[in-house]
Amino acid sequence: MFAFFAENLAPIMFVSMIVVLLLGYPVAFALAFVGFVFGFIGIEMGLLPINLFGAIPDRIFGQMSNETLLAIPFFTFMGLILERSGMAEDLLDTIGQLFGPVRGGLAFAVIFVGAILAATTGVVAASVISMGLISLPIMLRYGYDRRIASGAIAASGTLAQIIPPSLVLIVLADQLGRSVGDMYKGALIPGLLLVAAYAGYIIAMSFLQPQGVPALPIEARSLRGWHLARRVVISLVPPLVLIFLVLGTIFIGLATPTEGGAMGAVGALALAALNRRLNMGMIRSALYATVKLSSFVLFILLGARVFSLTFYGINGHVWVEHLMTSVPGGEVGFLIIANFLVFFLAFFLDYFELAFIIIPLLAPVADSLGIDLIWFGVMLAINMQTSFLHPPFGFSLFFLRSVAPTSAYRDRITGATIQPVTSGQIYMGAIPFLGIQLVMVAIVIAFPGLVTHYKVGQVEFDPADVQLNVPLPDAGGANPFGTAAPPFGAPDASSGVPAPSFGGPAPSFGAPAPSFGTNPEPAQ
Repeated sequence: MFAFFAENLAPIMFVSMIVVLLLGYPVAFALAFVGFVFGFIGIEMGLLPINLFGAIPDRIFGQMSNETLLAIPFFTFMGLILERSGMAEDLLDTIGQLFGPVRGGLAFAVIFVGAILAATTGVVAASVISMGLISLPIMLRYGYDRRIASGAIAASGTLAQIIPPSLVLIVLADQLGRSVGDMYKGALIPGLLLVAAYAGYIIAMSFLQPQGVPALPIEARSLRGWHLARRVVISLVPPLVLIFLVLGTIFIGLATPTEGGAMGAVGALALAALNRRLNMGMIRSALYATVKLSSFVLFILLGARVFSLTFYGINGHVWVEHLMTSVPGGEVGFLIIANFLVFFLAFFLDYFELAFIIIPLLAPVADSLGIDLIWFGVMLAINMQTSFLHPPFGFSLFFLRSVAPTSAYRDRITGATIQPVTSGQIYMGAIPFLGIQLVMVAIVIAFPGLVTHYKVGQVEFDPADVQLNVPLPDAGGANPFGTAAPPFGAPDASSGVPAPSFGGPAPSFGAPAPSFGTNPEPAQ
């Protein structure tokens, strides 16, 4: 029994971690608990050194001094200020008026505003709750199918996970040991394709179910002509300028992601001030929410460090690598298993938990198989995005449920009685968009160039190709620097001055050393 437990301690620890998480304990404390318990078991069994946990303070200090993670509070604060300043409301109203005459216009507005909010806020909760409060009553007022309306709002909010500056991409880059800027560049095209796929679904529904996505009636289109154009410019230009300020400077190399986040936070404060909506109450609530989210991320990361310290100590990473590389199909088989594992665990874990628990286990295997880690990270980010739409535990569904009407009410504009939105309608509306996300994962696997374009212009070299040739005495006269190496002790051709011979001929390797000047006295 002892031998079996010692040989299988790694898989037992991994299964125990899953069980503790499924019991509902907080993730940070569950990870640390499992790490400490199995660490002490390994020490008692003689499998781990007795001073194992002496490395924990150094690991904690290393995470606290990680400059990459500084981008998380900056981008969070920027998004919360923009959300509280009413930018989402202005964008939805303006783009809704712009697409009003088109069937599905309000759904298009929700998707495009979701993409803009994703590129400025990066916070799923802020996007879903804002659009749920603003656009869902309007969509219900004009006869939208509740499933289509709910699915469009919930799915467009999840774009904040894949469109830079996503908080998940920052965490993934840190866990994969890659540049956040490269991760942003690689995720940009798949993110935009996902927006196009969402819009394509609405176009298809406008033909298949036109009564479920009606155009706005004429009386609801209050802006036309020059007034509409002016409103579009006023509402769209400031957030687009902020997007360029943040992402543009990162992409062209003028700023690091942390510096870009700091500029974005300042830009968000400036936009709120220009709109005369900036006040101390808004700043205070945004700072409180930022500290709360940042602490949440950091505590999960510290718990994951304790877990990984023990797991790596018992060679759990070796067990995972052998397990994943032994699946049939090689690289393709590994990608299928990895995506299936992430998709399954996304039913129970959110994106931060997946990033801190699963990615450190899969990344070494992907690297050993020669898989580009930026491409691998973007692919898993799209897959992890499904965790927001998984019925019944998707966070995006919970956010929408919290603001969707639960009972019938009288509309203040039309005076009609609006029926509530049920949880079943929200779940059914999310399923088509969940399928679109899975198709996008397959597209990224089939066409890796959608991500690996980030390498364009980069100078690459293989360290294995680097050769160091040093000329040695009596090495046949070879000299990699272009001239023949003179014999040891021969005159220097450039100066004519003979090189010193130290009183004797040059030694040959393996021969006795020559005497220098006089013979030593014989030993007594």
